[in-house]
Amino acid sequence: MGVPRNLARSIANKYLISGENRHVVSPLDSAAHIRQIVAYYEDTYLDYRVWWTSAATLAMHYGFWGEQTSSHADAQINMNRMLAARAELKSNDHVLDAGCGVGGSAIWLAQELGVQVVGISLLPSEVRRGRSFAQQRGVADRVTFERQDFTHTNFPDGSFDVIWAIESICHAPNKREFLAEARRLLKPGGRLVVADGFRSRRPLNSEEERSLHRWLSGWAVPDLMTADEFADAARQVGFAHMRLDNITANIQPSARRMYHLAQVLYPVGIIQRALRLVTYPQLANARSALEQYQTLRRGLWFYGIATAA
Repeated sequence: MGVPRNLARSIANKYLISGENRHVVSPLDSAAHIRQIVAYYEDTYLDYRVWWTSAATLAMHYGFWGEQTSSHADAQINMNRMLAARAELKSNDHVLDAGCGVGGSAIWLAQELGVQVVGISLLPSEVRRGRSFAQQRGVADRVTFERQDFTHTNFPDGSFDVIWAIESICHAPNKREFLAEARRLLKPGGRLVVADGFRSRRPLNSEEERSLHRWLSGWAVPDLMTADEFADAARQVGFAHMRLDNITANIQPSARRMYHLAQVLYPVGIIQRALRLVTYPQLANARSALEQYQTLRRGLWFYGIATAA
């Protein structure tokens, strides 16, 4: 479907300067920010299912591409394998999947490694879907799902051997709160593994900051930490043996795939939004799919795997 260029630009400019496009949620207003996250994932769930998530993986994250990777789904499974290896998972481990989505990684961990997993999400709909998928795939005895905030859970101290988080910590306005809660929840000798985006430096220049936050705001992300900020916060709350590896080269094919999809979907979405056929979070999601790759290529952020004990 073609979109007249002048019409697309006119409508796009309307949304770029409107209140819809501003990141209006203060990091201090946690309730409002939670509503923003819930609205984003509720509104875009079908888009993820159609364009990104496969029935095999149930994954909403970037994939890890190696020389032998042949498909998007394989890359997403490879990301699970990579994190499981980095966390040194054992079959008797008890794992918290912090920001579990619909349970793709949690279910994979139970199926492939036999571990016990608790997945937590802010969205009741994700908890329901996770439970349904776990039942369908025969792992409901090893995987459970709860609606909780990973910065303030109700689990007792020392409940888990591993805290696992893929592309979820970015949503926290105060990432140190997540790290402190993860430290509280881990048993002695427990491990933290995080796969997420990190800003390349702070500060960027004003134009670079605008570009970065234009991308992040569409995905309900208030900001990213630098590698040093993350490592310092982890040490402050009691983590040791901190390691953060830049694996941008391995996720770049996923970022590029998303970009090419958005080149088609965003212009169509502009028209659909003008006709009230899609919500603003859906349109912003497509726009940010373009901008995540553009800002990545400009070196404004990188993708890393962080581990600590």
